[in-house]
Amino acid sequence: MTLGALTEPNAVNAAPMPHPRERRIEGHQPKNKQKVSLLLHYLLNIAYFISGLYVLAPLYCILTRSISSDSIWALTVFLLVIHLFLHDYSGSTIRPPGALKNPTLTSNISLNASIVASVLIASGLPSRHHVFSIMLFSLQIFLFSPLVMYCIKKYSTKVHLCFSLHLTCATLAILFPLHHSLFALFLALLLFITVVCPYWLIRIIQEYKFEINGPWDEAKLCFDITE
Repeated sequence: MTLGALTEPNAVNAAPMPHPRERRIEGHQPKNKQKVSLLLHYLLNIAYFISGLYVLAPLYCILTRSISSDSIWALTVFLLVIHLFLHDYSGSTIRPPGALKNPTLTSNISLNASIVASVLIASGLPSRHHVFSIMLFSLQIFLFSPLVMYCIKKYSTKVHLCFSLHLTCATLAILFPLHHSLFALFLALLLFITVVCPYWLIRIIQEYKFEINGPWDEAKLCFDITE
């Protein structure tokens, strides 16, 4: 038996080992394909959604023609207040990709209230293009914007804080030249919610604690069990 006969089977059976970089590239290819297919799926759904909204725009123009404007504005304000109080500020209005839990009932009620309020506002506009624009903008604000903010928050808390700060500054910059009184009211309300209310919760309420063991007092019975 020659040396060549001993080495030939090993040469046939031994496959060359791929480079670690090539293996990483091969592993990333299916993930990239899934991301591209998911993106195309979302883009197709958005196209269907926008097309349906444009088709229904003439119907929204005549939806509240027989209702007085005072009733429309009162109902719109009432629905927007419901949206503010029931909105889930820690989650998303729709189920994010990969999430295990669905949105809560109060979050769905808040979303429906905001959409109905947007329809009531859009019904008083003169043309279908105005109705389509205000409905598309309201859906971006009330439906898709919370999902984007939720995904950004899950990705990075610092990016979420920076993005929120930029949105707040942009809102104040747009509101200042339009109406100075409304700008001052919005700024005062913003400072009250983000600064004063947390100060009350942390500083003032802590003075009425009997035991400083944590943020809240421990639960104790106010009666004797032996009686």
